[in-house]
Amino acid sequence: MRNFWRKPGAYVLFLAIILAGYFVIILVRSFSGGVPRAFSEARLQGALISQSIVETSSKSAETLRIINQYDKEGNFKEALGLVTAEVTRTQEMRSQAVKLSQELETMTKALSDLNSFEARQAALEAISNHLAVISRLVNYSDYLGRLLEVLKDRFVGNIQNGNQVSVLVDQINAEVGSINSFNNQATKAMERFDILVRK
Repeated sequence: MRNFWRKPGAYVLFLAIILAGYFVIILVRSFSGGVPRAFSEARLQGALISQSIVETSSKSAETLRIINQYDKEGNFKEALGLVTAEVTRTQEMRSQAVKLSQELETMTKALSDLNSFEARQAALEAISNHLAVISRLVNYSDYLGRLLEVLKDRFVGNIQNGNQVSVLVDQINAEVGSINSFNNQATKAMERFDILVRK
């Protein structure tokens, strides 16, 4: 054994083994379960952004109930103030949706690098559901903008079509429900994905 270390090539061989081990560790970390690092990082960021969108939109349910009540009571000024605040909050949600779409684009580009066809299908399903979250958020934002315009009209005395506020509130709540549903479906698809890549 001592003679082995006296040979000039022994140190080179030992160093080569250490370096090979290092690169194997890096490779395993980059492609854990055959999953590209870019995909994993985008998936994590996308999940965080999507959850933030869900939480923010879900907070509007109670506010919308109060807006509807104010409208029925003829308290248009208070209702208008609440809707204006909701519109401002929605603008932040839309900027989050842009970030989510960027993460989904990264995930989509990395799909071809996934080893398992079934895992790719599960990932694609998750991406599709996240895209549906973005689509529903756009609808949510549009309905909220229309609600703001209706309340502005009512505030200045144009109180025709008195049920418009209730109808728009119901439509916004429906979009919030859809956002939650699509996000849950995306989460379940990624849970299947995790099982598949561990096989």
